Amino acid sequence: MSIFEVGGWAVKAAPVRETTQRLSKKRKRPSDHSKIETAGVNVDKLMEKLTKGLPKTSTSTGSQNAEEPRKKKRKKLHSRDVTKNEQVSVTNSEIRDRESSPTKAKNQHKRDLRPSKTTSKNSKQKAPSDASLTSLQKGMKDSLDGARFRLINEKLYKSDSHEAHKLMRDDPKVFEEYHAGFRHQVLSWPTNPIAHYVSLFASYPPKTVIADLGCGDATLAAGLLPKGISVISFDLVSDGKFVVEADICEKIPLPGSEDSGMEKSSGEGQVIDVVVCALSLMGLNWVNCIREAWRILKPGGQLHIAEVASRFTDIEHFQNLLGSIGFRIKTKDDTLSSHFILFEFIKIPRLRKSEREWVKLLSRGIVLKPCEYKRR
Repeated sequence: MSIFEVGGWAVKAAPVRETTQRLSKKRKRPSDHSKIETAGVNVDKLMEKLTKGLPKTSTSTGSQNAEEPRKKKRKKLHSRDVTKNEQVSVTNSEIRDRESSPTKAKNQHKRDLRPSKTTSKNSKQKAPSDASLTSLQKGMKDSLDGARFRLINEKLYKSDSHEAHKLMRDDPKVFEEYHAGFRHQVLSWPTNPIAHYVSLFASYPPKTVIADLGCGDATLAAGLLPKGISVISFDLVSDGKFVVEADICEKIPLPGSEDSGMEKSSGEGQVIDVVVCALSLMGLNWVNCIREAWRILKPGGQLHIAEVASRFTDIEHFQNLLGSIGFRIKTKDDTLSSHFILFEFIKIPRLRKSEREWVKLLSRGIVLKPCEYKRR
């Protein structure tokens, strides 16, 4: 029967295709074998197009030589497609498995999120060295190290020595970070007080014994030991070579007494000729460090102090405080640098003091302000 009829002509009805039944069925996925064949045909067509563009050779030998690399290339591309199709097949099978089993897919997802053993091993690798960093990365690293140093430095100034000692003992990495930042900061100084002391003490008699309190990296010992000067270095953490661990504001492990039972004395049993406190009067109880310096010094021994100039609220008050502990000022030098002031004191006999008097002297430590930094 025709669709419609008009006088003189007619259009026959086209057969209706049964699409409903086909659409209801799932589309069959091509098999791996058919994929491989299709890939091979595509490669052959591609190579055929490429060979058409090549100039023909005059001899049969030349054509065979030209055909050799093409065959190799065709074989290589064919193997690549086989590998690729195998990977696609594996991926499709995984997807079907996950669709059929939601629980299995969820567990597989969790396993995928777990760090592998290789990843965990790589995560423990050391951070890249400065040599491998770009200039921008190195600048950012220096800024972070500087901020870390300022944070630790300010904490040391605003806590007593016992708290600082516990901090360093519980986490030696803090000590390393602090002195790494300190070494970086020294580079910006116009002069280094330690370098000045190395030059000064190099002319002392070879049997001179020096105690470096709050020595840091023990730079003073490293500079003077080759010259025959004995230096005993003390700090909150020992390096196993030059530095002896000690809380210099609590008890320095050296002989010496504060008095010999007399009303006024220089003590007994001392073995130290010179005490150096180079930028080390940091804790809130720094006055006890000066008290310990007096105890271990021989009568007439020297006390050398280098401090940041901006810390002093009253230099004369500072000198008077040390006079009360048993030191007489010999020289004050602020010409080495505008950053620092250098003092030299001589140990003198003093009157015996009660613990109540020592507590009062300790409260006068506010003459030295803690170092504070602007928040960035």
